[in-house]
Amino acid sequence: MPARVELTPSLPGLSPVAGKPVVARFDGGRLSSDAGVLGLRAIEKRLGIADRLAACLEDPRTPGRVVHGLAEIIRFRLFMIAAGYEDGNDADNLRRDPAFKLALDRLPDDAGLCSQSTISRLENLPDARALLRMGRALVDFYCAGFRQVPKRIVLDIDDTFDAVHGEQQLRLFNGHYDEYGFQPIVVFDEHGRFVTAILRPARRPKGTEIRAHLRRIVRQIRANWPQVEILLRADSHYCCPEVLNWCRTNRLDYVLGLAPTSTLRRHILDLEASTAARFAVSPGTAKVRRFKEFYDAAGSWSRTERIIARVEVGPQGPDTRFIVTSLRHGRGRWLYEKLYCARGQAENHIKSWKTHLCADRTSCHKAAANQFRLFLHAGAYWLLWSMRVLMPRRSRWRVAQFDTLRLRLIKLAARIVETRRQILVHLPTACPEQTVLRLLLERVPRLVT
Repeated sequence: MPARVELTPSLPGLSPVAGKPVVARFDGGRLSSDAGVLGLRAIEKRLGIADRLAACLEDPRTPGRVVHGLAEIIRFRLFMIAAGYEDGNDADNLRRDPAFKLALDRLPDDAGLCSQSTISRLENLPDARALLRMGRALVDFYCAGFRQVPKRIVLDIDDTFDAVHGEQQLRLFNGHYDEYGFQPIVVFDEHGRFVTAILRPARRPKGTEIRAHLRRIVRQIRANWPQVEILLRADSHYCCPEVLNWCRTNRLDYVLGLAPTSTLRRHILDLEASTAARFAVSPGTAKVRRFKEFYDAAGSWSRTERIIARVEVGPQGPDTRFIVTSLRHGRGRWLYEKLYCARGQAENHIKSWKTHLCADRTSCHKAAANQFRLFLHAGAYWLLWSMRVLMPRRSRWRVAQFDTLRLRLIKLAARIVETRRQILVHLPTACPEQTVLRLLLERVPRLVT
């Protein structure tokens, strides 16, 4: 009798346990290592971000021959990115995954999800008008996430470098980073909500460009909230006459970093000297920090502005920083330490977006396709940010990094069984995050849409 052929050979190199051989094969049937995408599905259904983005596109395909709708393709891509599959090529390995099928409203035995080539065609579909519609849709989505119209919002605007290694449109050599790349502008609010992202060449934005971007963003926000007060925070690269004048004209307050000049330093020479002397006679003191307010104007400014100087002396020597603000109230120390320095959190949001969601995978040739990728990664950011917001306020999960959420709540093994009446998802009995996952799904209806 011929020997039985093993269709799935056992894995080699496994040591025996208690004298018994360990045999491992890939023959478990409908198993998935990403059962947590079902939680992402619940969040996305509540938010509806895939439908919003898809509504901005015109589908050129013949309706009767469409197998995967635009919203379904976008939704699949959002789930992939959130689950750690940032490369579109991963779609070919995931299209038959039973958990991803359920997340896309398909049964385990249904035909596979869309392929990499379908995703690639989608990425190259939007033109400039479609991308403008998507940008507006993202801002509208941001505004829809509030239970009531806020009295004031704080917008943190910053740019980040994105290295590329091909012949992408808009790429530019950046001498500071010694690489070719892009330098997108990214906008968050003070709580980490994603507002928008703008693809651009790898150079510092000029005042006229920043003004144009701000005009579009603020116009769309005020289309939703006409009376909302807006405070703009940014570093010194955004402190230019065009931005200052536009903010004054359009009812935007601002707290901006200010590059030091000889004129500014003349205001604080005495303060720097006395601070250094105070530090010298205070042994054991980590540092001495003092503040001074004054009014001054650069030669290119149209008027004098309120300027706050922070003078600090420590073991590594003196360090002086300046900010300029339109706010007339609040002490200088509070405005600098509590209000302006809080913008540093925006850098953490950018880090989460780039490092944990690989938003710098802008490898398409067309600039429009890469801009679309930024929007897709923004959508994935919203899924994980919403997952974190649903956690108890004082728990460690409320401040967890996105990669921690992915590892603990998305990368869950499960066996999926379809019966005549229901679909059973068998999660590990020893799953350490059972309580958290249950709480998360119970709280999904709390999300504002």
